[in-house]
Amino acid sequence: MTMNRKDIQEAIQNKLSRYFSVALEDATKEQMYKATVLTVRDILAQKRKYFNAQTKEQGKKKVYYMCMEFLMGCSLRTNLCNLGIEKDYLEVLKEYGFNLNEIYEMESDPGLGNGGLGRLAACFMDSLSTLAYPARGYSILYEYGLFKQKLAEGEQIELPDIWMPGGDAWLVPRQDKSCIVRFGGTITEKWDNGRCEIIHENYEEVEAVPYDMLVSGANSEAITTLRLWKAQDIRNFNMELFSQGQYVKAVEENTVAQTISKVLYPNDNHPEGKLLRLSQQYFLVSASLQNIIHDHISIYKNLNTLPEKVAIHINDTHPALCIPELMRILMDLHNYSWEQAWDMVVKTMSYTNHTVMPEALECWNEGLFRLKLPRLYMIIREINERFCADAWNCFPGNWDKVGRMSIINHGQIRMANLSVIGSHKINGVSALHTDILKSNTFRDFNDMYPERFLNVTNGIAHRRWLCYSNPRLANLLDNTIGDGYRTNAAELVKLLQYQDDAPILDELAKIKRANKADFSNYMKRTAGVMIDPDSIFDVQVKRIHEYKRQLLNAIHIISIYCALKENPNLDIKPRTFIFGGKAAPGYYMAKDIIRLICYISADIQKNPKIKKKLNVLFLENYNVSLAERLIPTADVSEQISLAGKEASGTGNMKFMINGAVTIGTLDGANVEICEEVGNDNIFIFGHTAEEVDELWKKGYASSYYYNRNDSLKKAIDYLQTGFNGRSFADIANYLLFSYGIADPYMCLADFDFYQDAHRDLMEAYGDSTRWNKMSLVNIAKAGKFAADRSIMDYAHDIWHLQRLKSKK
Repeated sequence: MTMNRKDIQEAIQNKLSRYFSVALEDATKEQMYKATVLTVRDILAQKRKYFNAQTKEQGKKKVYYMCMEFLMGCSLRTNLCNLGIEKDYLEVLKEYGFNLNEIYEMESDPGLGNGGLGRLAACFMDSLSTLAYPARGYSILYEYGLFKQKLAEGEQIELPDIWMPGGDAWLVPRQDKSCIVRFGGTITEKWDNGRCEIIHENYEEVEAVPYDMLVSGANSEAITTLRLWKAQDIRNFNMELFSQGQYVKAVEENTVAQTISKVLYPNDNHPEGKLLRLSQQYFLVSASLQNIIHDHISIYKNLNTLPEKVAIHINDTHPALCIPELMRILMDLHNYSWEQAWDMVVKTMSYTNHTVMPEALECWNEGLFRLKLPRLYMIIREINERFCADAWNCFPGNWDKVGRMSIINHGQIRMANLSVIGSHKINGVSALHTDILKSNTFRDFNDMYPERFLNVTNGIAHRRWLCYSNPRLANLLDNTIGDGYRTNAAELVKLLQYQDDAPILDELAKIKRANKADFSNYMKRTAGVMIDPDSIFDVQVKRIHEYKRQLLNAIHIISIYCALKENPNLDIKPRTFIFGGKAAPGYYMAKDIIRLICYISADIQKNPKIKKKLNVLFLENYNVSLAERLIPTADVSEQISLAGKEASGTGNMKFMINGAVTIGTLDGANVEICEEVGNDNIFIFGHTAEEVDELWKKGYASSYYYNRNDSLKKAIDYLQTGFNGRSFADIANYLLFSYGIADPYMCLADFDFYQDAHRDLMEAYGDSTRWNKMSLVNIAKAGKFAADRSIMDYAHDIWHLQRLKSKK
C-alpha cells in the first residue's frame, strides 16, 4: 500500500471526522497525533494482510517469540521512517499548522517492558519485519508499566506508569481471537480402553483478549505482529449484589481476573506477588499456545506438521511453561501419546538464557505451583521422572549430577532446567556467556546434550539507534559510504577508509558537540538542569544492580571529588557523569546506590568551582525515548559489570554505533566489541571471569585493596562523612565489613584497574585526532552487533526459517 501526500491529507481528515467529529481547522494537537497514528496503523494493517496471505501461500515456517516484556519505545517516528514516508507526513502536517517533532512528543513509551530483555525483544521484532521472516511476538497488555520513577531528595518513588492514553492508538483489538485460560481446580484421571481422559473441575476461568501492535520493517513488505493479551473475567456483572448496595463486592470478582494484566513484574517479595507472577506467566503461555494451535489447524488441518511449520522461542525462563502446556494441549485435547507429544514439543521449542545469576534462574514453590496449575504440575512431574531416568542411564551412580539436573528438587520447580530439557536448542547471548553456560551454569546438561548448546550474540535495531536517533551522523554516513548500511549494517566497515581523513574526523566531533548541545537544552527545558555541552559526557544507563557496579563508578567519582576538594585548581578536563535506570521496588541496596549518586550530585552543586570540572546527574525515569536523546551524546560508555556476571548487554552496542568509546571489563559482549575494534580503541580493565573465580577460591578480602590505595581509602572514608548532610556508612560497611561477604561484586578489587583505565582515557581524549579516530573505528566496527545479524543466526541455526520471497 503506497500513499502520496494527497492520500495522507484525505486519510487524516477522515480520521479527524470519524473519531473526533472535528474539522481540520479545529483539531487539537492530541487529536492530530491520534489521527496521524490511525492513518499509519491502516497502512500497516494493509501490509500485514498482504504479508500473511503470501506467507500462507508459500507455506513458510513461522516463529512465535514468547517474552514477558517488549520494551518497544515510541512507534510513530520509527514506522514513518521504516515506511519511507516521514517527509510526506512532515510536509502535510506543516501545511496543517503542526510540527511533526511536536507530534512525536505526544506519544508515550508503552509500558510493556523494563530493561535489556524487553528492548532486545523489541529490536528483534524490527529485524524480523525488515528481513521478511514470518513471525509473531506474544506478551501481555499491561495496563501499567513497571513504574514511573520519581526522585525526591535521592529517594526513588514508584508511581503508576500510565501509558495507555495515547499509546493505545496503535493497538488493534482482536476479540475474534479471544480464548479461555483456566487456573486451579482439581484433576481426575479416567481410563477408558487404554486411554486416559483428564477431567478438570472447580477451576477459575479468565478470558484472554488479544490486541495487536503492528511492527514495520525498513524497506520491507513484511509486518510482524506483537500480540498482547488482556485478562478479563468471563463472569457476568453481579447485578443482584449491586442492587443490594454491595457495590464493591459486585465488581471485585471481575477485578481479581483483571489484575493479571494490570502491572508488569509485580513485586514478588510476598506470596501474593509470587502467585500473581505465576498466573501472569501461565496466562501468557496458555493463551498464546491456544492461538498458535488454532491458527496451525486452520491452515494445515492437523498438528502432525507442527515442528515443520512452527518454531516457538522461549525468551528467558518466564515463558518456560510453554513446554508442559503444549504437552497438555497435545495429549489432553488432541489425543497424542506421551512419546509423540514429547518429540513434537522438543523439536518445536528453543530457549534463550539471559543470565548466569543464580537468583535470576527462576524457581517456583512446588506447593504453590500444584495449587495454581494442577495439571501442569502432573505433567512436569512426569517429564522430570522420565528425564531423571535417562540422566541416570547417562551418568550411572552420579546422584549429585542427576539431582542438579532435576526439574524438581527440595520443593522447588526449576524453570531453567525445564527449559533446557524441553528445548532442542539453547543459546547464550554472547560468546563469553555461552562458554559460561556450557562450562558452569548448565555444565551437566552440556555433558548430556552438547549438540543443543550454541551462541547467538545479541544485536540492536541499528536503524532506530543510529539512523533515526542520530540523523546528523546518519547523514554523514550517507554522504561518505552510501546508505546501504541502513539495511546491511556490515557496510559500516566502509567508514574505516576515512579514519585518517581530518575533515571527516572533525565533522564527527562537530556532530557529537551538536548532539550534546541539543541534549543540554532539552534537560534545561524539561528538568531545569544545566549541563556543560563542552564537558566529557561519561554515561552509565542501565537497570540498577550490584553486579552492574554503578557503585564502582560512584566510588571513582568520589575519589575525583576528594582530589578537587583538596585542590580546586586541579587541571582536569570538565566531566559530566550521567546515570539512569530503575531499581526494583524491593531491592533496597539498589535504591541506596541511587540515593548515594543523587546526594553526591547535590553536594557538588554547592561547590560552583568544583562543578565546573565535575558534575553528576541522575536522569529520572530513564526510558527508550530518553535513551534516544542521550545515547548519541555520549563520549564514554561505562560497561563495568564484574566479569562473568553480564550475559551480553545491548547498551554497549548502542553507544558504540553512535561513536562512544567503551570503558569496560571483559564481560558479556564487551569481549566481542574488543575483538572487533582492537585494544587501541577501547579501555579494558579489571579481573577476568577466570581471575574472579580464582580470587573467590583464595578468599577475597576487600580490606586488602582498601589499605593499599590511598585514593580508594579516602573515597570509602568519605562515605562515612557523607554528602549533602547524609552519611553513607552503611555502604562503606557493605564494602568492608558485611556480615555476609564484604564487597560481593569486587568493586574494591577492580578499583586500581578502573582508575588507571580512566587516566588512560583522559589522556586519549586530550588528543582530539586520536579520540575522533577511536570514535570512528567504533562506529565502523559496530555492524556485527546489528539485530539483523542476530535474527539471521537464529533463523538459520535454531528456527530453520526462510525469508518470504518477494513478488515485486
